[in-house]
Amino acid sequence: MNWPYVHTLINHFPIILTVVGTGVLLLALIVRRRGLWLYALATLTLAGLSVYPAFFTGDRAADAVRTTWYIMKPMVEEHDDAAAFALGSLLLMGAVSAYAWWRMLRREVTMLPPVWLRTTVAVIAIWALSVVARTAYLGGQIVHDSPKLKTPPAGVVPPG
Repeated sequence: MNWPYVHTLINHFPIILTVVGTGVLLLALIVRRRGLWLYALATLTLAGLSVYPAFFTGDRAADAVRTTWYIMKPMVEEHDDAAAFALGSLLLMGAVSAYAWWRMLRREVTMLPPVWLRTTVAVIAIWALSVVARTAYLGGQIVHDSPKLKTPPAGVVPPG
């Protein structure tokens, strides 16, 4: 296995967990069910925990593909900048979600979190979702939309 392969395997965890967690969180805001809140908060906490491995393997993958003919360095740099911002956003989301989760299990054992905490988690989760979606989009463009694939160097057969 190499770093680009490992990054491709790992990077989907924070994306999917954030999408699912935020979706369930929005549903929990509407129907006000404790079980949905616990699930959403646990999922968003796991998303926060999974973001660093994705970021770490992404740095290693960027180093590994530096000399690949179809990889354009500006696209990798833009994705890397977005990933650094996503790292901070998802770590914040994970920490706030973990606090709300802990609070539901220790302090509000039969109720929902207070309105201020529900609002805070929702705003941060929606923000983090937008950041991680942009980061994922930019990451996909590195290979799938590389303009160099249209005109490969002599002797190289483009994939597909």
